[in-house]
Amino acid sequence: MMELLTVLLVVIPLICAPITAMIADRRVAWALTLMMCLALAVISAMVLNDVTTGKVIHYELGGWKPPWGIEYVIDSLNALIAVIVAFIALITVIYGRKSAEQEIHDSQIHLFYAAFQLVILGLMGMALTGDIFNLFVFLEISSLASYALIAMGHKRQALVASFNYLIAGTLGATFFLLGIGFLYAASGTLNMADLAARFDDFASMKLVITALLFILIGLALKAAAFPLHSWLPEAYTQAPTMVTVLLASTSTKVAVYVLIRMLYQVFPQAYWEEMLLPGFLMLSGCLGMLYGSYKALCQVSIKRLLAYSSVAQLGYMIVGIGLNNEAGLTAAIVHMFNHAVTKAALFMAAGMVLMRLHTTSLDKLRGAGKTMPWTTGAFALAGLSLIGVPGTAGFISKWYLVQGALAQGNYLVAGSILGASILAIMYVWKIIETLYFDGSDKLHVHKVGSGKQIVADLPVATACCYLMVFACFYFGLYTSIPLEAAQTAVQAMMGNGGAQ
Repeated sequence: MMELLTVLLVVIPLICAPITAMIADRRVAWALTLMMCLALAVISAMVLNDVTTGKVIHYELGGWKPPWGIEYVIDSLNALIAVIVAFIALITVIYGRKSAEQEIHDSQIHLFYAAFQLVILGLMGMALTGDIFNLFVFLEISSLASYALIAMGHKRQALVASFNYLIAGTLGATFFLLGIGFLYAASGTLNMADLAARFDDFASMKLVITALLFILIGLALKAAAFPLHSWLPEAYTQAPTMVTVLLASTSTKVAVYVLIRMLYQVFPQAYWEEMLLPGFLMLSGCLGMLYGSYKALCQVSIKRLLAYSSVAQLGYMIVGIGLNNEAGLTAAIVHMFNHAVTKAALFMAAGMVLMRLHTTSLDKLRGAGKTMPWTTGAFALAGLSLIGVPGTAGFISKWYLVQGALAQGNYLVAGSILGASILAIMYVWKIIETLYFDGSDKLHVHKVGSGKQIVADLPVATACCYLMVFACFYFGLYTSIPLEAAQTAVQAMMGNGGAQ
């Protein structure tokens, strides 16, 4: 029964997307998207509950046995990713209804929701598939839909941001596909488990090293790992609010998940350790943490500041992979979950500021805390998790990351984590100071009359934002769901060094 449910995580959005595109009614499009996300959230939660104990679900599409057929392989790691995608998408759809109506033209809004569903389809497929070429197909579905969603932003800069993302994404996909081609030429198979099981047969081929490097470069571009992150700040800043919340919370996390799966469930650890890859990953992660945090501190727009903050937070995940021990890898996986929750809350708050005050520029938001106390309060609370204050979700992953660094005696990495956290305090405080202390009077709410529906519906968005804020603290105090899933996955990967 559970095997059949897993395939619905891909089938449901695959069916809903074309139906939504054909029905040119914004209310029906939103309702279909909401029902789809609700169904995915329920199924993914059931699947995660089933595999947390270490069980692995296999589903053979069309009854074709692997390695000839496409197989879905669901363990605690990708089940956790599916939960992140499904629940973030559900909350985003509820939160973003009014912002989408405000930012997207009525004639395009059904297409907007159809593209939104295709992004979910791609991310879910990437998380669940056990076939490396099928993974590429889902990656492209998600990417193409993302380009379209970003281009629907109401400013012309959105087109430029989408085009830059298109160029970077195409390069990343090309490298990834070439890597798959080289790997297939060496092995004659595309099934990840089969690749891992027979790796010793073709490990000595130079083509395999080339395949690994191409796959790493492609995934680094997709994950916006430093220094291949340049597309991310503009994409997050110019995209419609609903799109920014979804992509910032899920898209890059799925790319990091794929990177983990390649390194621990396809290529043996000993193989890439000999290439000194852990050291390169730690260097990239540390530079990303510090550079992203510094650039965030220099920004004068809340959305752009949060975008650079995402570059820094992705650096934490890359460092966790590079540490190549149980504590570090656990931290990387848990941080994917915690950062998704935290960044969703922060971008939701920034989106509500944009809806009410029509700007996210800090120099125009002095004293906005008096105008929007609930929204700015949510931002301040979520900011504590971004910093990593004890009792918040962000602290848990940083704690494990520091433990992983100290276990290796790598004080430089531990110091970089501390330095990036100090910079996070500074840029979060920069926003709080502007919102609460830099203005003496309430701001005028531009272009929004007190009787307009948008004002009446803001409490729905506020409730969604505070749900994410609550999650930041709940998962900081009760860590069992992400932590147990991460530990189960890490023990399996570090224990066998190969595929499930």
